[in-house]
Amino acid sequence: MKHSITIANPGEIDEAAARFLKETAGRRFIAFYAPMGAGKTTFTSALCRAMGVDPKDISSPTFAIVNEYIASDGESIFHFDFYRIKRIEEALDLGFYDYIDSGALCIAEWPENIEPLIPEDALRVTIEVNPDSSRVLVWED
Repeated sequence: MKHSITIANPGEIDEAAARFLKETAGRRFIAFYAPMGAGKTTFTSALCRAMGVDPKDISSPTFAIVNEYIASDGESIFHFDFYRIKRIEEALDLGFYDYIDSGALCIAEWPENIEPLIPEDALRVTIEVNPDSSRVLVWED
Protein backbone atom coordinates (compact mmCIF):
# COMPACT_ATOMS: atom_id res chain seq x y z
CA MET A 1 0.00 0.00 0.00
CA LYS A 2 1.31 3.44 -0.93
CA HIS A 3 1.43 6.17 1.71
CA SER A 4 2.24 9.86 1.57
CA ILE A 5 2.47 12.87 3.83
CA THR A 6 2.56 16.40 2.43
CA ILE A 7 4.44 19.11 4.31
CA ALA A 8 3.12 22.38 2.89
CA ASN A 9 5.51 24.59 4.86
CA PRO A 10 8.20 24.31 7.56
CA GLY A 11 5.65 25.02 10.29
CA GLU A 12 4.00 21.66 9.61
CA ILE A 13 7.13 19.52 9.98
CA ASP A 14 6.66 18.51 13.62
CA GLU A 15 3.08 17.42 13.01
CA ALA A 16 4.22 15.50 9.91
CA ALA A 17 6.99 13.80 11.91
CA ALA A 18 4.55 12.66 14.60
CA ARG A 19 2.17 11.31 11.96
CA PHE A 20 5.02 9.56 10.13
CA LEU A 21 6.16 7.84 13.34
CA LYS A 22 2.63 6.67 14.06
CA GLU A 23 2.15 5.31 10.54
CA THR A 24 5.54 3.58 10.45
CA ALA A 25 5.67 2.31 14.04
CA GLY A 26 7.85 -0.74 14.47
CA ARG A 27 10.12 -0.08 11.49
CA ARG A 28 13.76 -0.29 12.53
CA PHE A 29 15.52 1.01 9.41
CA ILE A 30 14.29 4.07 7.53
CA ALA A 31 16.10 5.12 4.36
CA PHE A 32 15.45 8.60 2.96
CA TYR A 33 15.97 9.07 -0.76
CA ALA A 34 15.95 12.68 -1.95
CA PRO A 35 18.08 15.24 -3.75
CA MET A 36 20.41 17.62 -1.94
CA GLY A 37 18.42 20.25 -0.06
CA ALA A 38 15.15 18.31 -0.04
CA GLY A 39 15.02 18.17 3.75
CA LYS A 40 16.34 14.75 4.77
CA THR A 41 18.27 16.11 7.76
CA THR A 42 15.52 18.56 8.68
CA PHE A 43 12.90 15.82 8.71
CA THR A 44 15.17 13.45 10.62
CA SER A 45 15.64 16.19 13.22
CA ALA A 46 11.86 16.52 13.50
CA LEU A 47 11.54 12.74 13.95
CA CYS A 48 14.12 12.84 16.73
CA ARG A 49 12.36 15.73 18.47
CA ALA A 50 9.09 13.79 18.25
CA MET A 51 10.81 10.88 20.01
CA GLY A 52 11.99 13.16 22.80
CA VAL A 53 15.57 13.83 21.76
CA ASP A 54 16.83 17.16 23.08
CA PRO A 55 17.01 19.47 20.02
CA LYS A 56 20.44 20.76 21.05
CA ASP A 57 21.79 17.20 20.70
CA ILE A 58 20.64 16.78 17.09
CA SER A 59 23.06 17.56 14.26
CA SER A 60 23.89 16.39 10.78
CA PRO A 61 26.32 13.47 10.74
CA THR A 62 27.81 14.54 7.40
CA PHE A 63 31.38 14.34 8.66
CA ALA A 64 30.93 11.86 11.51
CA ILE A 65 28.79 9.62 9.21
CA VAL A 66 26.74 8.41 12.18
CA ASN A 67 25.32 10.15 15.24
CA GLU A 68 23.64 8.47 18.17
CA TYR A 69 20.73 10.14 19.92
CA ILE A 70 18.84 8.96 22.99
CA ALA A 71 15.04 9.12 22.85
CA SER A 72 12.95 9.98 25.91
CA ASP A 73 12.31 6.26 26.45
CA GLY A 74 16.07 5.66 26.74
CA GLU A 75 16.33 3.91 23.36
CA SER A 76 19.12 4.75 20.93
CA ILE A 77 18.50 6.25 17.51
CA PHE A 78 21.29 6.03 14.94
CA HIS A 79 21.32 8.74 12.26
CA PHE A 80 23.51 8.00 9.25
CA ASP A 81 24.60 10.30 6.45
CA PHE A 82 26.24 8.24 3.71
CA TYR A 83 26.82 11.20 1.37
CA ARG A 84 30.61 10.96 1.69
CA ILE A 85 30.75 7.13 1.44
CA LYS A 86 32.30 6.14 -1.88
CA ARG A 87 32.86 2.42 -1.27
CA ILE A 88 30.70 -0.14 0.54
CA GLU A 89 33.74 -1.15 2.59
CA GLU A 90 33.71 2.28 4.26
CA ALA A 91 30.27 1.59 5.73
CA LEU A 92 31.37 -1.85 6.84
CA ASP A 93 34.50 -0.39 8.46
CA LEU A 94 32.37 1.89 10.65
CA GLY A 95 30.48 -1.13 11.95
CA PHE A 96 27.29 -0.74 9.93
CA TYR A 97 25.98 -4.22 10.76
CA ASP A 98 26.57 -3.67 14.48
CA TYR A 99 24.27 -0.65 14.32
CA ILE A 100 21.50 -2.35 12.39
CA ASP A 101 21.74 -5.52 14.48
CA SER A 102 21.39 -3.48 17.69
CA GLY A 103 17.61 -3.31 17.37
CA ALA A 104 17.74 0.48 17.58
CA LEU A 105 15.99 2.72 15.09
CA CYS A 106 18.37 3.51 12.23
CA ILE A 107 17.69 6.46 9.93
CA ALA A 108 19.80 6.80 6.80
CA GLU A 109 20.37 9.69 4.44
CA TRP A 110 21.93 8.96 1.04
CA PRO A 111 21.26 5.20 1.34
CA GLU A 112 21.83 4.81 -2.39
CA ASN A 113 25.55 5.00 -1.62
CA ILE A 114 25.35 1.73 0.31
CA GLU A 115 22.33 0.16 -1.40
CA PRO A 116 23.62 -3.45 -1.28
CA LEU A 117 23.78 -3.20 2.54
CA ILE A 118 20.28 -1.83 3.10
CA PRO A 119 18.17 -4.42 4.95
CA GLU A 120 15.43 -6.05 2.91
CA ASP A 121 12.78 -4.91 5.36
CA ALA A 122 13.96 -1.29 5.35
CA LEU A 123 11.34 1.38 4.91
CA ARG A 124 12.35 3.29 1.78
CA VAL A 125 11.00 6.85 1.80
CA THR A 126 11.26 9.31 -1.06
CA ILE A 127 11.08 13.03 -0.37
CA GLU A 128 9.75 14.93 -3.36
CA VAL A 129 10.15 18.70 -3.66
CA ASN A 130 7.25 20.46 -5.36
CA PRO A 131 7.53 23.72 -7.33
CA ASP A 132 5.83 25.57 -4.44
CA SER A 133 8.59 24.27 -2.07
CA SER A 134 6.25 21.90 -0.28
CA ARG A 135 7.54 18.39 0.37
CA VAL A 136 5.85 15.03 -0.07
CA LEU A 137 7.09 11.94 1.73
CA VAL A 138 6.15 8.77 -0.14
CA TRP A 139 6.61 5.14 0.90
CA GLU A 140 5.09 1.71 0.43
CA ASP A 141 4.60 -1.13 2.83
